[in-house]
Amino acid sequence: MAGPVPGEVNKIVLAYSGGLDTSVILQWLKDTYRCEVVTFTADLGQGEELEPARRKAENAGVKEIYIDDLREEFVRDFVFPMFRANALYEGVYLLGTSIARPLIAKRQIEIARETGADAVSHGATGKGNDQVRFELGYYALEPDIKVIAPWREWDLGSRTRLLDYAREHQIPISRDRIDEPPYSTDANLLHISYEGRALEDPWIEPDEDMYTRSVAPEGAPEEPAYVEIDFEAGDPVAVDGEALGPAALLTRLNELGGANGIGRVDIVENRYVGMKSRGIYETPGGTVLIAAHRGIESITLDRGAAHLKDELMPRYAELVYNGFWFSPEREMIQAAIDESQKFVTGTVRLKLFKGSVSVVGRRSPVSLYSEQHVTFEADSVYDQQDAEGFIRLNALRLRLMNARRA
Repeated sequence: MAGPVPGEVNKIVLAYSGGLDTSVILQWLKDTYRCEVVTFTADLGQGEELEPARRKAENAGVKEIYIDDLREEFVRDFVFPMFRANALYEGVYLLGTSIARPLIAKRQIEIARETGADAVSHGATGKGNDQVRFELGYYALEPDIKVIAPWREWDLGSRTRLLDYAREHQIPISRDRIDEPPYSTDANLLHISYEGRALEDPWIEPDEDMYTRSVAPEGAPEEPAYVEIDFEAGDPVAVDGEALGPAALLTRLNELGGANGIGRVDIVENRYVGMKSRGIYETPGGTVLIAAHRGIESITLDRGAAHLKDELMPRYAELVYNGFWFSPEREMIQAAIDESQKFVTGTVRLKLFKGSVSVVGRRSPVSLYSEQHVTFEADSVYDQQDAEGFIRLNALRLRLMNARRA
């Protein structure tokens, strides 16, 4: 057994959804470790009713049950900082699952302290990235915490064994859990993901009825929709002139993006644990938001700062993907990014049409864009003769190198 030794654990905080996996894990923890288990269910905007999880935990004899609405904190303190960096993993993935894990880990550790628990547990498998993300978060925040990862410890290695265990222990299994769709999903306010089972062959196109947050681009409205997003210091604060809090703003953009077929990606990504994995993601609001953020940066960021941000972005995205949210290097990069955002303030207008999002307007009270300097008409602020010396100095090393070849 790779985890703590039974008998050495006094109380466990379990990240609990109330689904088949975590319901079985709850019973297995009680059977294996003979201690009290605290359940924690996070509302991250997954769009599911969470009270059934409370009832299931109560029916299982759990005395301490936490169901926390973390939507505002999730968007404000995790999604928005990540979007200031324009983070895309491998150039495509908007990190919807990755960015939720450090918040769940953080709250689990807080609950462990509140309840006097000495261990935490999660339902991530031994093949995926989430086990890494959860556990790096746990150890960063509470170095001596005991971590129990049932999928790395038990012998319930298949769905059939899970169902058998549930029946043996009289764990209620709803019909929708027995007839689950042929793929695994994870959802929060930023995105929903689909992986595994029927999607494991990267050649096979998924069925249209799989998608839940967006219409098919070809079925989107025949006329484009326009939206304006206001930014202050790098963060979005209003949509079409209406001030909104972080969670409400992302919800609004999800609705607008989804209605216009925006935010679907089908990728094969490189997991941190070493294998390649096919994933399909719907991130309608995030796709609109990253386009808008780049749009406002285009007129408010200095060229050097903008280019340096683009150099840092892949490293930042990789740190988030791999589970290093609480690492000093992520915090160092974040500090640099946040410094760059002080003047990223203004309004972006976007056109949404059949799966595409385009920036069609941008303005800022602190814009660096100077029409006087860029105009093709006559001006009195730029001496075109200055360019000659600029070019000759930049060409000097090229001319010397060419002379050597001769």
